[in-house]
Amino acid sequence: MTKETKRQKQVAGLINEELNDIFRRMGLNMLDGGMISISNVKITPDLFEARVYLSMFQVKDTQAMLHKFEEKYKEIRNELGKRVRHQLRSIPEIKFFIDDTLDYVFKMEELLEKIKKEDEKTSDK
Repeated sequence: MTKETKRQKQVAGLINEELNDIFRRMGLNMLDGGMISISNVKITPDLFEARVYLSMFQVKDTQAMLHKFEEKYKEIRNELGKRVRHQLRSIPEIKFFIDDTLDYVFKMEELLEKIKKEDEKTSDK
């Protein structure tokens, strides 16, 4: 994987900041009793595509939630365009992904706890 350029990082930071504000204003950061936040934004080297990773906390159906964001794609991109049109020549396509690193961390912690309990049981004998 190639190293991100300074420009990619700047554009990703700008998009992250603006999308967080857009989500807040559109009420997309709190849906169905769950919290949604942007965990990361990666931009392609040509600056034509922004991959937005959504972290979902206490969201029952993450795929359905992802679909809601995809349905609002045009509205979100339009709003983003209004905000960054003076900083960017073209507004990147936005692709939404689920960031499941939190789930992964919780599962790893559960497994480690289980192993620890197993070790305690065997060492007691």
